[in-house]
Amino acid sequence: MKKYLFITIMTITVFATMTSSCSDDFVSRPVQYSIDSENYFNSKSDYENAVIAAYDLLQSTFINVLMGEIASDNTFAGGNSPTDVIGYQQIDQMIHGPVNENLKQLWDWMFAGVQRANYILEFKDKTDFEGKNKIIAEARFLRAYYQFELVKWFGGIPMKGDARFSPGDETSIPRSSVSDVYASIQNDLIYAAENLPATPAQQGRATSGAALALLGKAYLYDKKYDLAAETFGKLIATGRYHLVQTADLTTQQINAGLTPFGSIFEESGENGPESVFEIQYTDVEGASYGQLQYSEGNVAVGFAGPFGYVGPVFADGNNFNLPTPKIVSAFEAGDLRKEVTILDMVAWIAQNPGTSYTKQNQDTGYFNRKYIPRKRRTEAAGDVKLTSPNNYRAIRYADVLLMAAEAYNKSTAPNDALARNYLNEVRRRAFGDNNHDITASGAALADFIQAERRVELAGEGHRFFDLVRTGKAAQEIPGFTANKNELFPIPIEEIQFAAGNWQQNPNYNN
Repeated sequence: MKKYLFITIMTITVFATMTSSCSDDFVSRPVQYSIDSENYFNSKSDYENAVIAAYDLLQSTFINVLMGEIASDNTFAGGNSPTDVIGYQQIDQMIHGPVNENLKQLWDWMFAGVQRANYILEFKDKTDFEGKNKIIAEARFLRAYYQFELVKWFGGIPMKGDARFSPGDETSIPRSSVSDVYASIQNDLIYAAENLPATPAQQGRATSGAALALLGKAYLYDKKYDLAAETFGKLIATGRYHLVQTADLTTQQINAGLTPFGSIFEESGENGPESVFEIQYTDVEGASYGQLQYSEGNVAVGFAGPFGYVGPVFADGNNFNLPTPKIVSAFEAGDLRKEVTILDMVAWIAQNPGTSYTKQNQDTGYFNRKYIPRKRRTEAAGDVKLTSPNNYRAIRYADVLLMAAEAYNKSTAPNDALARNYLNEVRRRAFGDNNHDITASGAALADFIQAERRVELAGEGHRFFDLVRTGKAAQEIPGFTANKNELFPIPIEEIQFAAGNWQQNPNYNN
């Protein structure tokens, strides 16, 4: 069994502090039940159960990845019609506003994760036991992960330190500045990097390497390039991770025709040597379309599959997140990643007679091959489109190398030689040779690094935020309005509940 971490969740234990489900608003409002949670955390197992529940919200980040791609120039929303999941359609067209159910879900679910982590940290001094620092480090890593997602999407957010939010806080606690949110994230991750093990006791748990990677990323987004370079350099120097190469493949993978890059996104490649942090999914528990946050499966995978698909290897899906012709043409000739990243349905059908699918909204003939459903078990619980067991590779070592290249290129004293080394390490695997090495320096090198990030990480949810933080979103994303769409609007419900305490993000009307 590969999905050890999330099979059993102590839901009531953690929700006792929140008084309602994880789909609630920034703070819980209607009290559904009450348990004396102040008397919890009396043993190591209490802390362990609470931290597992804090991990569980990671599975809801499928929506972050899906919408992050749709918001970029990599994919169209798709779906069965132009009104299928209207929130996705609005984001695709850059006409979204404060009334958007899917943005509200993202806000709710990420704050639920913060709340669960804060529950542990509020009682961090209550009971002592061996290994406590590791659990506290996991809670701080998770809080940083959820807060990083929130600040990426919404900018400054309310924070309450090591304490749970309570009803009424929304009218008294202000939104912290973006710089203060990043400072909190960075402090949490420094602690996590110093107190987490190098190797996880269970697949899916945070490690010191994951903490360093996310810390470097937080520095990069915060434009602290010297610190980012130092942090990524420290992680790379550990030698714990490497790009998947032919020597890493099993005989079974080779016989299946998998390339090193292609193997990463198959079940046999989960939690491999390139995985710095990976979100675990399983198909043992189902969910409904009205309660997607309860699915233990990767909902984004089923959403992105070809509608009405009949044929080998892949499975039926909902036709969302369709690659644009622009991303297809972004791959250079000879780039081995293209076939792994883009499923060209016309070519696939020609290779596999009898294969078919039903064209739907915004059909391009292309699908996100990394994260569309594969034929696996047929008896998955619930709707099979909501229970895909495909893990999400949240931080890959290739991403680390490219972020390190960017950081060294943009440092106070740039080290372009090292930046090129990291960039070309990724490119050599992509092309299978060193004939495509980049020799540029300075601003030209920076452009090559971003171009490489696009094709290496296509379909993985990073493109929109890369364009925003490098100031290129307006020129690349159709409909993008500068000084507005860099952030997404705070959900209207939260602005209303805050009763004037929180201002909406610029140029969004409530």
